[in-house]
Amino acid sequence: MSSNDHSNVKSHWHRRLLEGKSAIFAVAVTVGISVGGLVEIIPMYTVAAGPEQLQGVTPYTPLELAGRDIYVKEGCYNCHSQMVRPFRDETLRYGAWSRAGEYQFDRPFQLGSRRIGPDLHRVGKKYPDGWHWEHMKDPRSTSPGSIMPPYPWLYEKTYDVADVQASMTALQTLGVPYSDADISGAGQALKAQSDTIVANLASTGATAQGNEEVVALIAYLQRLGVDSRAALDARDGG
Repeated sequence: MSSNDHSNVKSHWHRRLLEGKSAIFAVAVTVGISVGGLVEIIPMYTVAAGPEQLQGVTPYTPLELAGRDIYVKEGCYNCHSQMVRPFRDETLRYGAWSRAGEYQFDRPFQLGSRRIGPDLHRVGKKYPDGWHWEHMKDPRSTSPGSIMPPYPWLYEKTYDVADVQASMTALQTLGVPYSDADISGAGQALKAQSDTIVANLASTGATAQGNEEVVALIAYLQRLGVDSRAALDARDGG
């Protein structure tokens, strides 16, 4: 590099004003990260003041909430989005495009950033419980060619009632309308809904106790889009 090249590099404004002054550069980076963080965080705490609320969209049941926590823990959102965009090719495949009001009780939103697998925003009731049971065990048994890995530990690990109640309490503080009675009665609600899924699975020859993580995950997946479809139909006269 010639001396002129060195001079040009040294005189570049970015190097002179930022890279050459570490304190200023650190402040600028901190401000940038703070602004980006606030843009992501503030909407989550101001959702009640959002542009749209859909009547008929209700909070997740305790079992569905347990399944949602498992969904997040396993990183399912990395491959499956939950947002149908208003494009014909997406609405033909997945159903009505997503509205803000559908996410009013989601903390955090599971919009996703990639679609290695299909969008799941309308997957609720699309398949029977037994399909999801087999899909988590061996994805290719239900979806030939799928690159999704199996999740055998979901059939061995169990969810904890106290953890579910803690999640409900946290969401209650953020404005999700769980009552104290809902939280204290979570154990009974978990059993009642899981018993229904266990019975559905038994009709296909699958055996479950009801407290397995896969049962909670099935409950969550079967809920996706159910309330919102009914609410949108009622609002739009569909």
